[in-house]
Amino acid sequence: MDKLIEFIDQINAVAWGPPMLLLLTGTGLFLSLGLRFIPQRNLVYGFKMLWKGRKSTEKGDISPFNALMTALSATIGTGNIAGVATAIYFGGPGAMFWMWVIALVGMATKFTEAVLAVHFREVDDKGRYVGGPMYYIKNGLGSNWKWLGIVFATFGMFAGFGIGNTIQSNSVAEVLKTTFSIPTLATGSVIAVLTALILVGGIKRIGEVAGKLVPFMALFYVGGGLIVLVLNADKIPDAFSLIFYHAFNPTAAGGGFLGATVWAAMRYGIARGIFSNEAGLGSAPIAHATAQTDNPIRQGTVAMLGTFLDTIVVCSITGLVILVTGAWQSGENGASLSAFAFSQTLGVAGQYIVSIGIAIFAFTTIIGWSFYSEKCAQFLFGERSNLPFRLLWIVAIPIGTYPGMDLASLWLVADTLNALMAIPNLIALLLLSPVVFKLTRDYFGNPRLVHQVG
Repeated sequence: MDKLIEFIDQINAVAWGPPMLLLLTGTGLFLSLGLRFIPQRNLVYGFKMLWKGRKSTEKGDISPFNALMTALSATIGTGNIAGVATAIYFGGPGAMFWMWVIALVGMATKFTEAVLAVHFREVDDKGRYVGGPMYYIKNGLGSNWKWLGIVFATFGMFAGFGIGNTIQSNSVAEVLKTTFSIPTLATGSVIAVLTALILVGGIKRIGEVAGKLVPFMALFYVGGGLIVLVLNADKIPDAFSLIFYHAFNPTAAGGGFLGATVWAAMRYGIARGIFSNEAGLGSAPIAHATAQTDNPIRQGTVAMLGTFLDTIVVCSITGLVILVTGAWQSGENGASLSAFAFSQTLGVAGQYIVSIGIAIFAFTTIIGWSFYSEKCAQFLFGERSNLPFRLLWIVAIPIGTYPGMDLASLWLVADTLNALMAIPNLIALLLLSPVVFKLTRDYFGNPRLVHQVG
């Protein structure tokens, strides 16, 4: 077993090494240039489409709003709290700058993913809309490329059990045990039951729950963070100075901080940013393919909001709280660093905000990723796999909370599978980019389409 983990670790070092970070960043930049920065320039338009599409009656299974909330339910998670803290711990304050950079170019990536997902989606035998990388690879690149879709679906199916299931249930169980002394297996069992009740209703139930829970959880956590920032408003300019200075200069050791190079700031900022917003991984377009819309560009403008909200808003709140409170030099890491930062200003209430935030974020990630992985399994094995897959998903939840679970190995495997998911998706995005460029030009060049309600 140790040799297997060592082998996976070697794969991970390559999978998340400089070539992958360059590929992810380069793809986002290439798409941004090819789209003439239309996604970034139409942020306000995206919010208008999100609002107008709340009660869409066009073809699809769930509203564009609920499609975004489903995608956000999977992306806003432990990465926004623990991931940001880890990036700052290893990369210094400059990591925040590179997290913002990857988010801005990632908006074009997420836009492209959603456009292709809706444009090449299918209707299964039960009349439900299905789509995502495996379908736009098969339908967009042709039958000779179907093997690449199978590769994506295989990695996506297995990745979900790590990053979207056992790791999340473990995070909830540990934080509730630490904060409220609730036994881990009890937490795992309750999460399994709640998840089962939601999964019975399929994507419509998932969308309804996400549409209500995601806005609440985001406002709860962001609200707490804004209170900390308001109470430390005089330190915010210094925090931004730290971010911009150390994005291009090494961070000297100080307090409990060991120092970081410029490469470390880039590496951890980009990697944790991608881990948080999932732009380029190919997961979110699976949800956006179900949206009730007749125009893929409109859904693309809605989808790109996910990257903006996840990283530019939520991750920035976490990072700024850590910097303005000086907690980044405390020697703490991960979720403990975020909790320490909040508690510096809000006391025990700060600990509760982070603990409850992690619990809700992780739970919504479980239900969001359940749909992603299920659709990957359906692509591989057909609709008959849906029920067995859901049962396996529910059973795996409490396993993640079992005492003695090797969480480090779980993270390693899941992180590696995420990188392997991204490769076939990025290849498809680059090869199909001319399709997206043309659809986008035609749409924004037609005033009637631009002003259509949807």
